[in-house]
Amino acid sequence: MSNDERTRPPVVRPSRALLLPACLALLALLAAAGCTMAPKYVRPDAPIPNTYGEGASGKSGDLPAWKTYFRDPNMQRVIELALVNNRDLRISMLNIAKTRAMYRIQRADLLPTIAAGGEAANQRLPADVSSSGQAGVFRQYTASLGFSSYELDLFGRVRSLTEQALETFHSVEEDARTAQISLISETAGMYLQLVADRELLDITRDTYKNRKNQYELIRRKLQAEVSSELEVSQTRSLMEEARAQLARYEAQVGQDANYLALLVGAPLPTDLPDVRKLKDIAPLDDLPEGLPSTLLERRPDIRSAEHQLMAANANIGAARAAFFPTITLTGAFGTTSADYDNLFTGPQKAWSFLPQVSLPIFDTGRNVAQLRVSQANRDIAVATYEKTIQAAFREVGDALVQRTYIGDQLDAERSLVESTATSYKLAMARYDVGVDSYLNVLDSQRSLFSAQQNLIGTLLLRESNALTLYKALGGGVQ
Repeated sequence: MSNDERTRPPVVRPSRALLLPACLALLALLAAAGCTMAPKYVRPDAPIPNTYGEGASGKSGDLPAWKTYFRDPNMQRVIELALVNNRDLRISMLNIAKTRAMYRIQRADLLPTIAAGGEAANQRLPADVSSSGQAGVFRQYTASLGFSSYELDLFGRVRSLTEQALETFHSVEEDARTAQISLISETAGMYLQLVADRELLDITRDTYKNRKNQYELIRRKLQAEVSSELEVSQTRSLMEEARAQLARYEAQVGQDANYLALLVGAPLPTDLPDVRKLKDIAPLDDLPEGLPSTLLERRPDIRSAEHQLMAANANIGAARAAFFPTITLTGAFGTTSADYDNLFTGPQKAWSFLPQVSLPIFDTGRNVAQLRVSQANRDIAVATYEKTIQAAFREVGDALVQRTYIGDQLDAERSLVESTATSYKLAMARYDVGVDSYLNVLDSQRSLFSAQQNLIGTLLLRESNALTLYKALGGGVQ
């Protein structure tokens, strides 16, 4: 051995057993550092004014939780049952779980899928095709650990698709929150409608009894020749009119109860109090004046539309990446032997590494068309997002306008009921002493009954307005 050979430092060669893990680590690092070709997302300007008109204070704050806003204990109980049992809400929640799983499936493509495998090949070859020139049975056993067709995401295609799946998941989450707020509002509204129809039913029942008694009285007067056939016919017409409305309200109350049970998702509790007047329900909590339009950012349908917009934006990156080479890798490390007993002993190590590059050259314009489709979808998502904001702004604005004047309307309806009740008493008194005809009594009866119905409708409208405003502002689900 020469002096140079004795003094030369030993050559350190990397172990082949470490070759595949090192490659995998390098590939994972390259994938994690991969760029994305999606355009930078910029939120479009809201195509609405900054405030809801006069009186806007510009203050912002969270809306109260639904249990704070809906203070009536019976209403709270019905809403709680609906949140637990309603099937539509359950479907929305299951859609969240489904979309979350789909996102995880897409995210898994960012890293290679490593799998272990084993294979046994047994084959008999005749002498004329055997490499040894002799007929015989040839066996080969293989055990390996590796990955197959892993795409090296250098141009961000997989990353863009993963971002799209994530934004779609967030959109479905917001859709479920929209369904939850809608369910709370609809259940509360139907409970109010049921109580209002019960009150109308009671008023109609009392009106029918009163008109029936008057009909019997006029009919007896006719027999005593104190009244006329015309008055009997008129009182009977009023009685039958009230009876028809009584049947209609009885059916309406039953339908309200059935629909409320559908929203609740179960039969209504038998111990639920039979509330029959709107004034016996604790009024809904009032919302602050001058809510700014920025509160619309809390509406889940607007947030859902924005997540859909961001998903469409990410999809442009995937479409752009399709113009660049696609690099896929397949690799494995293991042992191979013709004898199973020697598969894991001795120098039987084997490995393979198969990179593949695909570069689009001529695709008859498919990639260009796909890019244009993704850009058009992004533009559609922008328009949808802006329209959602505009529709939400109108809903809130209409509810605020109605709230401004509903107090005056309610005062007028109450005064009308009082005045028509007085007119009815006076008309009845004048008829009893023979000063006036029964026609005035009939007119005053109709006016009183109509005024009572309108008052209940206005009371329901006041509560429904507060309910609509709460829903339109995005609610408070906590």
